[in-house]
Amino acid sequence: MIQLKSWTLTILTCGTLALLPAAVPLRAAPEAAAAAAHERDGAHDFDFELGSWNIHLKRLAHRLSGSHEWIAFDGTSVTRKVWDGRSQLEEFETDSGSGHIEGLTLRLYNPSTHEWRLYWANSKVGIMDPPQVGRFRNGVGEFYATDTYEGRTVLVRFVWSKTDTASPHFEQSYSVDGGKTWEVNWITDQTRTAPPPG
Repeated sequence: MIQLKSWTLTILTCGTLALLPAAVPLRAAPEAAAAAAHERDGAHDFDFELGSWNIHLKRLAHRLSGSHEWIAFDGTSVTRKVWDGRSQLEEFETDSGSGHIEGLTLRLYNPSTHEWRLYWANSKVGIMDPPQVGRFRNGVGEFYATDTYEGRTVLVRFVWSKTDTASPHFEQSYSVDGGKTWEVNWITDQTRTAPPPG
């Protein structure tokens, strides 16, 4: 008799505990929906890029090898808006004594996730890289993707900063340990040469 009562009590206790997790999301769902509704709209976070720029680029000569040799490039870029700024297309061209880089970046904004997807393509390859996905917080944009480099899987990070100045700053980094450590391999500083088109 005592065992039966204890067993019944256990069933009731387990049943009560089983209801708790189901009840929590029901209460949290309206709060989560409200938070998403009030999340900052980042559709114009890349407006600073619109217009024409002089580009000073430093690229690590040998990535993921412990190299500290940098190659400097100089050139230009032009960014124009598409879809009222919710998308952008940047044309990029730089030169150095050791080479020429001609590329483009397509930036697409997803209003439901408040995230940007950045697609880079180099004219030598003609293929879009996997998109970097992310957003701006407190004036700094961070974007991530998984890609391969010379047969190795790498986590790629783009960071945009100083976007409220006349000289925005960009860095690309690779990680081979899941983001514990990063190697910066591409640094770009821009100087505006023409205002955004009206």
